Amino acid sequence: MKLIHSVSAIALAAVTVSIATGAEARDQIRIVGSSTVFPYTQAVAEQFAAATGSAAPVVESTGTGGGFKAFCGGVGVDHADITGASRAIKDSEVKSCAEAGVTSITEVLLGYDGLSVAHARSGKELSLTKAQLFQALAAKVEVDGQVVDNPYKKWSEIDASLPDSAITVFGPPPTSGTRDAFVELVMHPGCDAFPAIKALEGDAKKEVCERMRQDGPFVEAGENDNLIVQRLEADPTSLGIFGYSFLYENQDKLIGTPVDGVAPSTETIADGSYAVSRPLYIYVKNAHRGVIPGMDDFLKEYTSEAAFGEGGYLAERGLIPLSPEKREEVRKATLEGTPMAASQ
Repeated sequence: MKLIHSVSAIALAAVTVSIATGAEARDQIRIVGSSTVFPYTQAVAEQFAAATGSAAPVVESTGTGGGFKAFCGGVGVDHADITGASRAIKDSEVKSCAEAGVTSITEVLLGYDGLSVAHARSGKELSLTKAQLFQALAAKVEVDGQVVDNPYKKWSEIDASLPDSAITVFGPPPTSGTRDAFVELVMHPGCDAFPAIKALEGDAKKEVCERMRQDGPFVEAGENDNLIVQRLEADPTSLGIFGYSFLYENQDKLIGTPVDGVAPSTETIADGSYAVSRPLYIYVKNAHRGVIPGMDDFLKEYTSEAAFGEGGYLAERGLIPLSPEKREEVRKATLEGTPMAASQ
């Protein structure tokens, strides 16, 4: 991430004037982004509307990448005010925003979410390692010391202790932050379990560790997590990949698969024993504050203790809260509209 500088008072005033002329064309906050963050934002939108009597924000589940594309499209009523993300903004997205005049952005860390591998409750219990998931899903794997096209069609071909059933895993597309996080948290550690792959360097290793197979066992299921649930129930031997919050909301239909011996739960994600977790964010376009009605009040609700605090209604939906000190820090920066600072 690059340093995002606060726009000057004069520049901000100019931007405000330029979008204020069309402000009446939109009296609702427009929010795009991550399918994982979507249910949290939708819950806050409903609470905000009920508490204030204002129009509920329009919330679209576009995926993290699609959200940043819309958010970074420009300043004005035709462009999104806020985007949700299941990963931090990329350098390339910061540059795209800046080129379109989006130069003052507040990053809001909401809390944490686990990445879940799950199956229908009617399916057999299964426990997998990151290495086994890599072997099931990567385009290339190591066999007898050689890196070859993935030959595995059944779980039992990877390990005789696994079910003798076809590998079918429904997962997110490349535009999804969930896909990015899965590659970082599962595929990369998984590929390092194999000496011939670990010995590769640079782009050659990255290619092997990150490229998902396209020969059938891995199925890109789009951004609609509800569709994945339907497919898992139709085929109890299949698995799905999505955020823990979605698994949490569908516990009556789905059960999480332990990864490296630890099942996903609120407790295991919070204490770090479930090692497949990631931060969740929203990003705020500061030039739209004070122009699009209700933005400040909406953000106040989102960062309230009743929402993202311990025992808040977002925690009830699966969000793992930040520490009290971190929540206060995030709340202050959000309400003050503090632009993103320099980062790694």
